[in-house]
Amino acid sequence: MSQPLVVGNWKMNGTVSQATRLAGTIVQGITQEKLNAALVLAPPATALAAVQERIAGSGISLAGQNCHWENNGAFTGEISPAMLSDLGCTYVIVGHSERRHIFNESDEIISRKLAAAIKNNLRPILCVGETLDQRNAGQTTEVIISQMQLALKELNGNVIANLEVAYEPVWAIGSGHNADSKQIAEVHVAIREYLTSSFDKASLRILYGGSVNPENANELGRITEVNGFLVGGASLKPETFLAIVRCFEQ
Repeated sequence: MSQPLVVGNWKMNGTVSQATRLAGTIVQGITQEKLNAALVLAPPATALAAVQERIAGSGISLAGQNCHWENNGAFTGEISPAMLSDLGCTYVIVGHSERRHIFNESDEIISRKLAAAIKNNLRPILCVGETLDQRNAGQTTEVIISQMQLALKELNGNVIANLEVAYEPVWAIGSGHNADSKQIAEVHVAIREYLTSSFDKASLRILYGGSVNPENANELGRITEVNGFLVGGASLKPETFLAIVRCFEQ
């Protein structure tokens, strides 16, 4: 298994100057100590170029928060994977719960975005997760495996190697409530079993994303199948983001 991965998803927060300052403080923080985890920052699209300039040479990677499935065309307001690559991105988040549930992105759309990202040499972070109603109905594993099957249907095992998976229980995001260690481990094991049986890929990183913060990161990081985090609100402050990253030093 490669080193743990911690992704800071800044969502729709921060002007260019604010994003640059935040990135700069994080860079300063990692230069003062040796970290075991790989870091990725996903600022708003308007700040991608500025953040890329600020993190250059630091070892931190850049990610887009979303992309279209075409490289160009009449898609007002969209950003293509080719554009992200041109800005210096090496990662892109695909299928985030907010894209699925607020913007009604279907599994078919997510599949097309995933394939387009890989064609443009971006490493997708595929997000999967269940709602509270689905969990209460005992459908968690069924929902998540279905999401993965539909997203990965056009891809082969060699391509799957260029992928990260993030489990984000929809009911835990931004709620201040977290899934417990047993619940998280069960889902991560199911994801691993699916990847192994379908693509013979047992070594892919599976991240956890659901209200991760400095208070719960140490416990979450000790779960065997958790290979990193997708961090939302806690990534907007360098001190809380770096505290989460440090949990993998133990």
